[in-house]
Amino acid sequence: MTTELAVLAWGCVLAFVHIFAAAQVKTRQYGVTWNMGARDETLPPPQPIVGRMIRAQANFFETFPIVVGAILVDAAANLFDRWTQIGAIVWIVARVIYLPLYALGVPVVRTLVWGASVVGIVMLLKPAIAAAL
Repeated sequence: MTTELAVLAWGCVLAFVHIFAAAQVKTRQYGVTWNMGARDETLPPPQPIVGRMIRAQANFFETFPIVVGAILVDAAANLFDRWTQIGAIVWIVARVIYLPLYALGVPVVRTLVWGASVVGIVMLLKPAIAAAL
């Protein structure tokens, strides 16, 4: 398996980590009964950690489809190279680091790490865009 496809598989695992991490902190605040119910009731505002985990999850799912598309296009067009490997690794490492930084409310560094993940995405997209021109 190529590095890029392995990163894609690990990205799917990371997606589950985001889902379960957000669910865990929401359940801690609102309770198991809420989690297992229809969730129709009006809830108090989320605690800061709950809000951060929800936003981190949303942020991940805003960019993950772009990574999936870039890797699949690169794979289909046989465009993998050293730079797509590096881009994939930069993206996954940055996204793994990003989640705890966001959970802890770390400013600035979190944004820099997010920027690094975008650089990884650009590295994945570049060969596909170049080939399409």
